[in-house]
Amino acid sequence: MNIRFMAGLALAALIPVLAYAAAAQKPVLDAYAVAAKAENTGFSGFSAERGKVFFLAKHDASSETPSCTTCHTTDPTKAGQTRAGKDIAPMAVSKTPDRYTDAEKTEKWFLRNCQSVLGRACTAQEKGDFITFMASL
Repeated sequence: MNIRFMAGLALAALIPVLAYAAAAQKPVLDAYAVAAKAENTGFSGFSAERGKVFFLAKHDASSETPSCTTCHTTDPTKAGQTRAGKDIAPMAVSKTPDRYTDAEKTEKWFLRNCQSVLGRACTAQEKGDFITFMASL
């Protein structure tokens, strides 16, 4: 089979998965948008670019986990690893489509990881930007 045909088949198989993921994440992002508007009246939407900058930034609140990439690597499409050596599924929605679809689970991990990396809770805008970035990959 020719490579273009194979690439087309792969893309065709991925489209329904990404459509499912986007629909499943919408309620979570909608809730963060409401919260972001409450936190900041100038809020005008989430940004994948801001999410990327946030994900890659060194925050320095902790010497053990100075950035998201400490555990999740600089490539969100790759698996990460906790400091204890436990594998972490890729953060990118294209690789882990059910990520960010359960509001309670998403909030639990933001609470834990933001506290560890930032030394504070993430804002609703930071959370929405982060998810928007991960959904763009």
